[in-house]
Amino acid sequence: MDYTINVKGRLVNLGEPQVMGVVNVTPDSFYAVSRKQSEAEIADRANQIVSEGASIIDIGGCSTRPGSAPVSEAEEMERLRFGLGIVRREQPDSIVSVDTFRPDVARMAVEEFGADIINDVGSPATSQSGATVPPMFRMVSRLRVPYLYMSSQPTLRDILLEFARTVQQLRDLGQHDIILDPGFGFGKTLEQNYAVMSGLERLQVMQLPVLVGISRKSMIYRLLGLTPEESLGGTTVLNTIALMKGASILRVHDVREAVEAVSIVKSLNSTL
Repeated sequence: MDYTINVKGRLVNLGEPQVMGVVNVTPDSFYAVSRKQSEAEIADRANQIVSEGASIIDIGGCSTRPGSAPVSEAEEMERLRFGLGIVRREQPDSIVSVDTFRPDVARMAVEEFGADIINDVGSPATSQSGATVPPMFRMVSRLRVPYLYMSSQPTLRDILLEFARTVQQLRDLGQHDIILDPGFGFGKTLEQNYAVMSGLERLQVMQLPVLVGISRKSMIYRLLGLTPEESLGGTTVLNTIALMKGASILRVHDVREAVEAVSIVKSLNSTL
């Protein structure tokens, strides 16, 4: 489907799937190679992401790996201020997404560095009645930037129910640009992750762009008896499947391979 998002008055077409490259300005993200902390490392990574064909740089300052303890809000802000300054200097025209679950961190990133997208993996699920509105929802609706919402629900049915409530709440607050993430690796068993992937096309009923982030996650390396460092092949297979099931954005550590997957699936689809 030909989705678009409004990034500072510029319509970004997601009809052709986009690749989002990850920059972790953390010392403890689950994939050690992705950790970038020095100025040179962050600059090199931002430039690599763009040179390999990604259109979005996603930067995070607080690890969400299983079992990790979140750093303080002040520490997350300090890391992001350092990283965002470098990314903006190196790639001033790139779309920058900020991975955070804290409303005040989101506000800082948008107001001080012009962050283009807020990527939220931490908002609590809304209540069944729809009465509870997470503070992040109110913040992004004030900031008027595209918002990426992730579900930690275990099944497609529960994900769809949560998305329906969430989207309605966001629409009621005036939020227009919404991207949905089914949350692979969050709140799901190995089998549930694959069940969600198997039925991923069902999320198209929401008529909103879907992001898939499965890069080197445990659903790959646990199944295959590998490590995150050995999981590029499995990642590429699942990214390709996700594209064929309608994913609009791939969030990845390995940009070149994801861009190649997009090109191959695009070619396949053009013959239909």
